[in-house]
Amino acid sequence: MPKMKSNRAAAKRFRVTGSGRVRRYKAYASHILTKKSAKRKRNLRKGGLISAAEEKRIKQII
Repeated sequence: MPKMKSNRAAAKRFRVTGSGRVRRYKAYASHILTKKSAKRKRNLRKGGLISAAEEKRIKQII
């Protein structure tokens, strides 16, 4: 059976951390930033982790 291809779109958006969790970046940070508060934009810069429920599915496609 051939190897499963990785989903390139997902591979660019997610990274696996050293401990095996999946890291992601937050949405809504790329444009229309003038109406968003400085606090909201600052919090969008910080990455997040994928929930445990989604982790298996994301790992499969990346």
